[in-house]
Amino acid sequence: MQFGNLLHNSGEIVFFRLKSVLKKTRLFAFLFALGFGLSIALSACTTTINNPTQNGEVIRLGYQKFGTLNILKARGNLEKRFQDQNISVQWTQFPAGPQLLEALNTGSIDFGHTGEAPPIFAQAAGAPLEYVASQTPNPKGEGILVSKDSPIKTVADLKGKKVVLNKGSNVHFFLVKAVEKAGLKYEDIEPVFLPPADARAAFEQGSVDAWAIWDPFYTAAKRATDARVLVDGEGIVANREFIWQPNHLSLNIQNELRQF
Repeated sequence: MQFGNLLHNSGEIVFFRLKSVLKKTRLFAFLFALGFGLSIALSACTTTINNPTQNGEVIRLGYQKFGTLNILKARGNLEKRFQDQNISVQWTQFPAGPQLLEALNTGSIDFGHTGEAPPIFAQAAGAPLEYVASQTPNPKGEGILVSKDSPIKTVADLKGKKVVLNKGSNVHFFLVKAVEKAGLKYEDIEPVFLPPADARAAFEQGSVDAWAIWDPFYTAAKRATDARVLVDGEGIVANREFIWQPNHLSLNIQNELRQF
């Protein structure tokens, strides 16, 4: 199946389901609900906690360099809530959503977050995931960059050019939609698949013509390299953040979150 068709067909099913499961929240309510929902799940279903240690139990959370889980981690809300229950919180950073969802599917973590595209691929491959919550769209939080002196002026100019990106990530979906909007086919460009750190090196060295990337890498690259924004997600994709758990875990988390 073609990449664009997989996204479209699987996306229709996945996002139809989201309408009945997810609810928009304000940032404060989202963070409070996430912490409260996790504590409820731990109290109600001990199978949600893994990797016992000598001093207690551990809940394992996966995160990336974007989104509200970073705020939750920085504030230490979960650690404070669980300290009286002899439960510790283990945070593991991932370079992108596909790697995080693979860890979630294999049981290496108990909870995590991604953008909108990675779970489509994961669920199309049969990964058992449960949607817990979502954040409001941020279409300007991702874009396609070119060097400041690049002759590429429009997305249509990407025909035959090398575009570096993280395979299966949110920007993969964004790139597909962006080239379609410009009248191109995905096959008209030459994708180069690299994680963000390696992608930036390739972009700065000039071994690729453009870079599809998300925040905070997106903003950092613009500032550090004077890169030019060819297009961002506005009018092309929503760029939402979703929170996940494996579907064998307790449903109490979702039930608590729906109350906020």
